[in-house]
Amino acid sequence: MPSTRSTLASVALVLGLAGCSGGASADPDPSASAGAPSAASGTYPVTVDNCGTEVTVAEAPERIVTIKSTSTEMVLALGLGDRLVGTAFSDGPLPGDLAGTGADAPVLAERAPSEEVVLETEPDLVFAGWESNFSADGAGVRADLQQLGITTYVSPAACQAPEYQPDPLTFDDVFASITEAGDLLGAPDAAAELVADQQQRLEGIEASGSGLTALWYSSGSDTPFVGGGIGAPQLLMETAGLSNIMAGTEETWASASWEAIAEENPDVIVLVDSAWNTAEHKIEVLESTPTTAVLPAVQEERYLIVPFPASEAGVRSVDAAADLATQLDELESTTAAG
Repeated sequence: MPSTRSTLASVALVLGLAGCSGGASADPDPSASAGAPSAASGTYPVTVDNCGTEVTVAEAPERIVTIKSTSTEMVLALGLGDRLVGTAFSDGPLPGDLAGTGADAPVLAERAPSEEVVLETEPDLVFAGWESNFSADGAGVRADLQQLGITTYVSPAACQAPEYQPDPLTFDDVFASITEAGDLLGAPDAAAELVADQQQRLEGIEASGSGLTALWYSSGSDTPFVGGGIGAPQLLMETAGLSNIMAGTEETWASASWEAIAEENPDVIVLVDSAWNTAEHKIEVLESTPTTAVLPAVQEERYLIVPFPASEAGVRSVDAAADLATQLDELESTTAAG
């Protein structure tokens, strides 16, 4: 069996570049088909209940700040990159088809920007990937920003209150978030094209029928942080045909113990690859931890890789599931041949 360690870097690079491959719009150049014409077709005002905060947009935002990759990639996929006056908290490189459109977007901070930095851009909308991005120590408290006339919006899949948190997250939720973003940002036509294209690609994913179990390993060494049973990790694994060993955990992500993981003995381990906690580092942790070093999945390097930006619900979700399904098919073929 070929060594996973020797191919890890190339696989991660391919996934990072193909994470949204061909899917930002039915048009091969989303910025060409999803720009001003779509914005002009928006109907305002638009009001939504966003994580318990009422958000009203009276006209298409012209100056947008995004925090986290999911929000930045949503704006770019809708063809609105020219409205970005600032981005922050990038979780990794943009996928290949969005890299060009987002190349000129100003970077405000490596993590959540301060309110002062945000206000300097004079935004009319701040679009965050996490609720926690809006705080006194971060981009500002939502109520305070609203009083200044700045609209705030959080990716719906990231809402934390039980009545707003998707439970479980479905692709209908993902597509609904694209539609809602299109309505708010003045690009409903681009959003409709993007959803239709992603629905078509979702139908083309061939899930494994082998019934393999899997661990979604997000981060952590002493205490692993893993994918639970209601969020994006569960959705992506299930779509690829994997059975999540933490499916009974009613959380999107959760802390676990190596002992509990070893007891479940997953057939496959999904590694989330990020610059600050690489897939390679996670393999080193698995191999150096006595409890997991003896697991067949570790000894036989049965790993699948997901780039961090694709591990959260957003415009990459369909492609992330397709990538997992492809990797799983290749792994099964290699194992059978071996």
